Amino acid sequence: MSIDNLPPLRDVIATHELAAKKSLGQNFLLDLNLTSKIARLAGDLKNCDVLEIGPGPGGLTRGLLAEGARRVLAIEKDPRCMPVMAEIAAAYLGRLQAINGDALDVNPLEHLTAPIKIAANLPYNVGTELLVRWLTPPEWPPFWVSLTLMFQREVAQRIVATPGSKAYGRLALLAQWRSDPKIVMDLPPEAFSPPPKVNSAVVHLIALPAPRFEADAATLNRVVAAAFNQRRKMLRSALKSLDPAIEDHLNAVGIKPTERAEQVGLEEFCALARSLKG
Repeated sequence: MSIDNLPPLRDVIATHELAAKKSLGQNFLLDLNLTSKIARLAGDLKNCDVLEIGPGPGGLTRGLLAEGARRVLAIEKDPRCMPVMAEIAAAYLGRLQAINGDALDVNPLEHLTAPIKIAANLPYNVGTELLVRWLTPPEWPPFWVSLTLMFQREVAQRIVATPGSKAYGRLALLAQWRSDPKIVMDLPPEAFSPPPKVNSAVVHLIALPAPRFEADAATLNRVVAAAFNQRRKMLRSALKSLDPAIEDHLNAVGIKPTERAEQVGLEEFCALARSLKG
């Protein structure tokens, strides 16, 4: 499939000698049908700037531009990919800016104009860290309207997990407190080069205008971290370091002190955070 006048991705990788590096968490998605579909899952891009992390040989970059993104900022740690980005930029005049750097160190707001969406086949080794950063800014609503992100399937399931499941934990609570997350696409290992050892999935998260339930962010984060760091313990034990009267707080908001973290829903954790803050 061709979505523009640029070469197929396998040819791009061969020409620029872009063998995927395990140290950078690289697994390249080579089917432009799939990268275009992921771009469409991000919604209408025509009046949006898009932040992409780890573009690699540029499959998703091209999909985002072909689907009408107003502008794409692509941050790539691997300098070998920069000539590829230059070729794409020349084909889409004025609509692509590529930065060779670490996404953890670059401030995208210096280069983008709202509204901003984030779409990325995230490198496996930094994906969760980046997601947590985007979900926990100092101010809410955040700079982004939505996130459309590729993860290992196991991580995707942790983002959308519900109480009572093994996958349920801090990541689910962070994501569901301030956004509406859904798994929108599954991909098998053979869709990538080289094939990873696990299945992958795309998660689409829409930022809520305000958190789903009232709570102080720092307090909620402390409560959730303490609860799930010792998830096999009863909450009265797991949370006793937060307040000597933790049992009183738990009872006051209707949580049994003998329950464990995975049994407690988001609304209840928020109520506990409010009680402790008060």
